[in-house]
Amino acid sequence: MTSPAETPIDAVLVGAVDAAPGSAAVAAGARLAVRHAGRLEVYDTDAFLRGGSAPRCAVEVPPGADGTPLADGAVLAGPTCVRAVDSTGNVRWEVPHPTWHGGPPHPQAPDAPAVSPDGTLVSAVVPALAEPASNGTRPPHSPGGPGYGRDVLLLLDAATGRIRSARPVNSRASVVTQRWHPDGSLLALSCWTAWYGWSTWWIEPRHDGLHIRGGTRMREVIGFLPGSARALTLRRAELLAPEDDRDELAAHDITGDEPVAVYDLAALAGRRAGPVDLREGSDEVFEDAHLLAGRHVLVAARPRSGGGAGAHRHWLCDAATLHPLGRLRYPVPVGRVTPLGDGSWLTVGTHGFHHWSLP
Repeated sequence: MTSPAETPIDAVLVGAVDAAPGSAAVAAGARLAVRHAGRLEVYDTDAFLRGGSAPRCAVEVPPGADGTPLADGAVLAGPTCVRAVDSTGNVRWEVPHPTWHGGPPHPQAPDAPAVSPDGTLVSAVVPALAEPASNGTRPPHSPGGPGYGRDVLLLLDAATGRIRSARPVNSRASVVTQRWHPDGSLLALSCWTAWYGWSTWWIEPRHDGLHIRGGTRMREVIGFLPGSARALTLRRAELLAPEDDRDELAAHDITGDEPVAVYDLAALAGRRAGPVDLREGSDEVFEDAHLLAGRHVLVAARPRSGGGAGAHRHWLCDAATLHPLGRLRYPVPVGRVTPLGDGSWLTVGTHGFHHWSLP
């Protein structure tokens, strides 16, 4: 009997956009941010999908920086500051911070800031130097580098850069993922720290500061289900604890400590559920998972041994139960996935992007 995970679901090719390949992300105000080389280009989404449109603005992104659009420009996280620029590249405001972990010659921000759904707030994680001990000495070396304390989550005014709230979080992050709830009431923050893995917190911005409602370990946030306080996460086997290394989708109620639902992704890869032995080198690598309009989750994987175009596999799971509905079948090779928020998604192709929907 065929496993539900292998039920074929034909992805419908809506169109193709001939553009310089790069990474894409949905931004507030029905806009799409496309990052390639050292540029961040912002488009009206509908116009971009029809092809041939010019960007609303294009911002140069310095080495070691990453960015996301604002209403009239972009906000960049760089090696030593968070900076907002207008559509011509002029600096509107700047918030300095210590150089990111790793230091010269190649310090690099771990990810772009995140803009709230209404466009008024910017959340950004920045490094912080450790407080000297009572004898005036710095602490010993840490995974994030010598002399660093806990990273700090900043909540900034998008128009002025004024710091509205600041809260230390228990990370020295090399990778950061942030997801705002669609109504702006919550922020999910995931930080990956070397030799420690992922830490994720559910954070409520209030007039008196940033309040942590709960969190989880070893899992990266995917996003919030619209109309609820439920969040979805992805766990990847990392060889940190081989006896407990597994790939999982999970759903969380932010008021509880444990997931309310878990699905072991081993079934998608056709192997026995439970811990993964990464040393065998034959398992599938689950790269990412994406919410499609709050109803479905697209899970993306590739063979651990590599594989070129067409080697990626995508499954569709039910967002409520987390169980698989089937495997997506494409007429052309596909790459990196960007959900568009309406149930359709983009994949990176050889000469640009392909736009897909469900049948």
